[in-house]
Amino acid sequence: MLRFLKALGLFTAAALGAAASPALAAGDLLVAPTRVILDGSRGTEVVLNNIGTEPATYRISLEIKRMTAEGGLDEIAEENVTAAERTALDMIAFSPRRVTLPPNQPQVVRVGVRLPEGTPPGEYRAHMLFRAVPDAAPATAEPKPAGEGVSIALTPIYGITIPVIVRVGDLGADASIGAAWVSETQDGPAFNFDLARTGNRSVYGDIEVTRPGVAEPLLVARGIAVYPEVGARKVSLRVPGELAAKLKGPVRIRYTEDREIGGGTIDEAERVVK
Repeated sequence: MLRFLKALGLFTAAALGAAASPALAAGDLLVAPTRVILDGSRGTEVVLNNIGTEPATYRISLEIKRMTAEGGLDEIAEENVTAAERTALDMIAFSPRRVTLPPNQPQVVRVGVRLPEGTPPGEYRAHMLFRAVPDAAPATAEPKPAGEGVSIALTPIYGITIPVIVRVGDLGADASIGAAWVSETQDGPAFNFDLARTGNRSVYGDIEVTRPGVAEPLLVARGIAVYPEVGARKVSLRVPGELAAKLKGPVRIRYTEDREIGGGTIDEAERVVK
């Protein structure tokens, strides 16, 4: 079973206002929360849960990802990280770094920050990776007869990443909704819109699309982010064909803060979708 919700990314998109998922899942690993913000004064916890039927081992590490104008996250090789990204890797502390989870038994990973004196104000971010460690393949008891060729066994390795954000100083940001349109992709219809950001930190929240005069939303998307390395991104949400048709024409798009911090409106715009 594979269940994977993308972050930042991370969204749940459905007709009639589907609720947000509080956790990420890949393979048999469940991770909550899906986003960590630290201000340097205290740490927090991430809870892992093995929802499979067999024990599983996971290795935990930090990596750098950068957002693209298309809204994706590119993994950055260690030799290409910037000074600020290196600072993020160095200041974020966590334990343990490897866990073996029995079925349905939660495990806490403690996350904190060691803020060096004189750290410049700003938002620092790394992504915490939880990667499955495959079981060792059993040794072959008998040698393979000559002439049978080469046999290759492929084992899928599942992984989940969540952003860990450290904010230093008095930071602020705003966002504005641009053009909106429906398109056809190789994976089916998609509802798209441009989202611009200003300020010195990321923005993060939920999108709700409604028809003017109708209270029930056509589309809800949770966890839409714009990170500081980009000033704008395209948001593309795959939708069923029947919903794509309903989204064309006049709509109201509302971008709100995460509900856990109040759910206030970041921006609201009326658009005619083609």
